[in-house]
Amino acid sequence: MSPLDSLSRPAVLVTGASRGIGRAIAEQIARRGCRVAVHYQRQRAAAEAVAAALPGGGHRAFAADLASPDAVARLWDEVTAELGPLAVLVNNAGIYQFHPLAATEYAGWQQAWRATLDTNLLGPANLCHLAGNAMLAAGGGRVVSISSRGAFRGEPEAPAYAASKAGLNALSQSLARALAAQGVYFYVVAPGWVATDMANSHLEGPEGAEILAQHPLGRVASPEEVAAAAVFCALDAPPAMTGSILDVNGASYLRT
Repeated sequence: MSPLDSLSRPAVLVTGASRGIGRAIAEQIARRGCRVAVHYQRQRAAAEAVAAALPGGGHRAFAADLASPDAVARLWDEVTAELGPLAVLVNNAGIYQFHPLAATEYAGWQQAWRATLDTNLLGPANLCHLAGNAMLAAGGGRVVSISSRGAFRGEPEAPAYAASKAGLNALSQSLARALAAQGVYFYVVAPGWVATDMANSHLEGPEGAEILAQHPLGRVASPEEVAAAAVFCALDAPPAMTGSILDVNGASYLRT
């Protein structure tokens, strides 16, 4: 029996949970009986509203800039002080900045790479360090990271985003190999386009028809579909799946 199985209401940290995919993950995992730490960076009111609306009680909102190692450490300390040891970490928060090479001057290129890697890769890596060591001490746990199909197909207008997500994949698989024998498991969910507030301007704009044409389903994924895959990994996936990357892109990009 894993520590996750032995806890009546496991504590889970979901980063970037004030909206979109993160909110859907928080809602679904709370319905499974977990207590949720709802992380946000700036949207305090939205995060607190999410925490208050989750079923079961015992949920809290916590602020942190994941690009700051010190802020990540404070977040971890605050969450574990309030909710106790974490059984699951979900790395969902991320940013996407347009910086096509030919249209971006050098200083802007530097800024985009620093901001994207600090938030999308180094922030999760720092949380993995804290979570992984705590889970080793507790006898097990799970980490689920939200990647992207862009890690495989590339992002011509946001190469730092694609690189950060490819790095997140490699980080997760490296730690899966390192910690599997100790009962700490790592999973990755890689969505394509998802119908969130951040994506709607593209889906409803001039490029919307081209985006939809990529999808045999005739639509993009919903946040709830991505959340279902993440919650499966967090609570139900067998240990033999550790290191797996689950594509949730509606067959818009198939890798071999």
